[in-house]
Amino acid sequence: MPDPYAHGHHESVLRSHRWRTAENSAAYLLPALAPGVSVLDVGAGPGTITLDLAERVAPGPVRGVDASADVVTQAEAARVASGLDNASFAVDDAYALDSADGAWDVVHAHQVLQHLVRPVDALREFRRVVAPDGVVAARDVDYEGVIWWPLLPGLAEWLEVYLAAHRATSGEPAAGRRLKAWAREAGFADVRSSASVWLFETPDDRAWWGGMWADRALQSSFADNVRRHGIGDQATLERISAAWREWAEHPDAWMLLPHGEILARG
Repeated sequence: MPDPYAHGHHESVLRSHRWRTAENSAAYLLPALAPGVSVLDVGAGPGTITLDLAERVAPGPVRGVDASADVVTQAEAARVASGLDNASFAVDDAYALDSADGAWDVVHAHQVLQHLVRPVDALREFRRVVAPDGVVAARDVDYEGVIWWPLLPGLAEWLEVYLAAHRATSGEPAAGRRLKAWAREAGFADVRSSASVWLFETPDDRAWWGGMWADRALQSSFADNVRRHGIGDQATLERISAAWREWAEHPDAWMLLPHGEILARG
């Protein structure tokens, strides 16, 4: 069985996943891409980044894999709509990928390692299936470094509850700062680190991001996990949801999410 996913696949979660592109979520990797390069995208979700990568490396083959069959079905529908014939999607296991040794020029994982119980083992598997001169690329948020304004008590409660719920479910929400160490432990000889951020501050950004989290707080697996692990009750979740809506409506609101990134070789 795959590791439990702290967020789940409620519409409010997939709403944020579909926003992701190669430009806003994998810019650090783009200089390593060229036409003809083959890419395995692990934890591809609904496939928006995967299809962006496929367009950039065409005619190189790109495969997006995910543990959720339902999400893979959605990604395949997006591929058909895109008309990209060098992309494909399949259900797969990050710890035991259905790929031969050295099969891919690039193995990419965005917001994946933070949700795995054994991130180092996953990186070892990525290393197995990447070509000897290829690159493993990973990017993960570091939730312990999130910064926001105004300092609403409800958002402070959200972060405390989120960190506890994520860790109680599976994985490490402050993964960004650990990527380099995990890659070195996995045996990579050359690990190049970088960092980037998501910033939400325009009225449209605030309405989208705050509204998405207001819904997540009540309807997604996050809410289920909070209750199941005894981290909070329905009143807790209602306060958090209301705080997100208050933040979204505040004209001075600003939120920064830091991300760690690695390009690992050897």
